[in-house]
Amino acid sequence: MLVPSAHALAVNVLDASSLLAAFGALGIAVVLFAETGLLVGFFLPGDSLLFTAGLLSRAGAHSGPHLDLAQVLIASVAGALAGAQCGYALGRRGGRTLLARTRSKKVCEGAARAEELLDRYGHARAIVLARFVPVVRTVLNPLAGALGVAPRVFALWQVAGGLLWTVGLVLAGYGLGSVVPDVDRYLLPIVGVVVALSLLPLALELLRGRRRAAAEAGASAGSDGGGR
Repeated sequence: MLVPSAHALAVNVLDASSLLAAFGALGIAVVLFAETGLLVGFFLPGDSLLFTAGLLSRAGAHSGPHLDLAQVLIASVAGALAGAQCGYALGRRGGRTLLARTRSKKVCEGAARAEELLDRYGHARAIVLARFVPVVRTVLNPLAGALGVAPRVFALWQVAGGLLWTVGLVLAGYGLGSVVPDVDRYLLPIVGVVVALSLLPLALELLRGRRRAAAEAGASAGSDGGGR
């Protein structure tokens, strides 16, 4: 449902079920816009929100609010795509300054990972992959604007990544809810698994970064020792 409920004031913005109960599909659009377009939205539960919305869109009785699948998909895609374009536009106007002013350690780490993705995979693949990595998907959009990624290239690949991310997670939740009886009983552990899986790429990137740094340090120490 697109109309917020009367209990919106009691919403917990970190809890997907609470957000959906308070704001319905409208909340999905707002949260995804903030998470992908505004640096202050890096902490919002994008992955779990999409998956939970899919679960709550299935037919039949369940404990949470009943959502319309078409509305959920439209709100998800609109929020994610509009947010990414907003972040890119902000980045083109002063992204480096904006990132430099933030005091959030997570945002700074996300910026480093986002820049590494852009350097390693190229603009197209990095923009798509970033959608699936929390914090990185928040920071990459303004960073792409600040680094001068061509507007057409960014628009094309952020749309591709945004569609894969939003539609994929919503339909995954919808499909699971349709085939598993009483899936509501397992909602919290399922959402926990989704969040853990979404964090896995970031953890792997951090591990690879540490290994590369250790290897470079070892190679530098070896060259210094050989030069003596």
